[in-house]
Amino acid sequence: MSWGTELWDQFDNLEKHTQWGIDVLEKFIKFVKERTEIELSYAKQLRNLSKKYQPKKNSKEEEEYRYTSARAFLATLNEMNDYAGQHEVISENMTSLITGELTRYVQELKQERKSHFHDGRKAQQHIETCWKQLEASKRRFERDCKEADRAQQYFEKMDADINVTKADVEKARQQAQLRHQMAEDSKAEYSSTLQKFNSEQHDHYYTHIPHIFQKIQEMEERRIVRIGESMKTFAEVDRQVIPIIGKCLDEITKAAESIDHKNDSQLVIEAFKSGFEPPGDVEFEDFTQPMKRTVSESSLSNSRGDGKSEPKFGGKSKGKLWPFIKKNKSPKQQKEPLSHRFNEFMTSKPKIHCFRSLKRGGAGPEDFSNLPPEQRRKKLQQKVDELNKDIQKEMDQRDALTKMKDVYIKNPQMGDAASVDHRLAELGQNIEKLRLEVQKFEGWLAEVEGRLSMRTEARRQSGLYEAQNTSAVNSCAQDRESPDGSYTEEQSQETEMKVPATDFDDEFDDEEPLPTIGTCKALYTFEGQNEGTISVAEGEMLYVIEEDKGDGWTRIRRNEDEEGYVPTSYVEVYLDKNAKGAMTYI
Repeated sequence: MSWGTELWDQFDNLEKHTQWGIDVLEKFIKFVKERTEIELSYAKQLRNLSKKYQPKKNSKEEEEYRYTSARAFLATLNEMNDYAGQHEVISENMTSLITGELTRYVQELKQERKSHFHDGRKAQQHIETCWKQLEASKRRFERDCKEADRAQQYFEKMDADINVTKADVEKARQQAQLRHQMAEDSKAEYSSTLQKFNSEQHDHYYTHIPHIFQKIQEMEERRIVRIGESMKTFAEVDRQVIPIIGKCLDEITKAAESIDHKNDSQLVIEAFKSGFEPPGDVEFEDFTQPMKRTVSESSLSNSRGDGKSEPKFGGKSKGKLWPFIKKNKSPKQQKEPLSHRFNEFMTSKPKIHCFRSLKRGGAGPEDFSNLPPEQRRKKLQQKVDELNKDIQKEMDQRDALTKMKDVYIKNPQMGDAASVDHRLAELGQNIEKLRLEVQKFEGWLAEVEGRLSMRTEARRQSGLYEAQNTSAVNSCAQDRESPDGSYTEEQSQETEMKVPATDFDDEFDDEEPLPTIGTCKALYTFEGQNEGTISVAEGEMLYVIEEDKGDGWTRIRRNEDEEGYVPTSYVEVYLDKNAKGAMTYI
């Protein structure tokens, strides 16, 4: 089946059809191009999404990724990044294998189509020229025949007329013969032109046009095959990345399956374990006996559930709150001016701290003594590991410079050996400083580990003693938070049967009472809700025992047993100029 024989007279329709085929091909190219843009945009959005939820460097989020669930989420983010990369691969392959190739092919196809239809038009013009020549020869033959007939009739008329001279008759006869000759010549020319036209027409419709149309048909078939191959490539590009995308999804599944809830729970314990023991039982206080009331240091006798302080009995109990027990706000606090309550919130100070080594201004001490024992041990160990890594880096640099120096000594043309001496000396000093730091932190670490082991032994002995003496009062360590979030311990002063004292317990004994350095007058009512604060009434006069250190709090005392912190803006301070360490306010 050939277009040359079946469609010999459909030149114009073939021209329209082939143009439509090129339009279809260009439409497919545009479709693929838009698909590649969508893939790139999708990949970009996926990468931005993954980057958005990546942990920030040197931030608290990095510490959270020690949990298996957080690591699984991080692995999911990384796999999504690779997943986005596969969509970029799809876009790149479609651009190079389909869009680029088809664009070049369309240009070639247009040139080929133009050439074929140019040949077809040329053949059409040639056959039309032959047809015009045939028509012209035919009309000339027809005209000559008519002229010959008229000349013959005129000769016969002249010959029959007796009045016409012989010369006129002869002239008419010669004219008639001339016209007849011209008619014969036109007939011969017409016959020759007709034969030539028939030959040209036969070649045109049976040779030239079929050949041209055959080329056009082959061109169109190649276009159809090419668009089919491009569609297969379109699918194959997607299929090629399916295994990698599947692997990304498998890795996400694997990361999800790696989540260990037990391990994460254990990490929470390791992260927040303080090393302290829970408070012991509150001792029964028999008020029917004329005896001094005994208050355990771990009791909750000083909690202000109603915003009012409990009556004080003998001893130096300042009272403590267990972390999970919250106090109710008093009605007075609800009526307190908003500016005063906001000031109290912004300057709220936690519990009294007994460590003298604490640095003010928010920074903890170098030895982490503001942390609970277990957390302090972990921080010290982490610091030792970091210092050891720094030492190793410095030693690696020193070894590299030493080798470089040896090379310079052996080959002076490569460099001056003396140029690295200064750097080697600096590295040696840095290593020595770091080693001293390591020794210092290792000493603190050994001290903490020794105290932890002593406390464990003390608790074990205490448990054995309590089992044998059920009437004895339990003495247990109660955690106590400092103004900067640190902790300490206080032993009960009232227990009749005490656990053998240790060096660790001695370090956390109560401080000696501070001397009075002035007085103050309460400008507003303040309900001390946090541990370490004290409630005051408006207009009340109290003693100042520690002035404001720049953190917005002043330490005051009501009597021998009641002291604590109040916001400096709530009181008017009158310092004694003769008191030691007093500051003169202008």
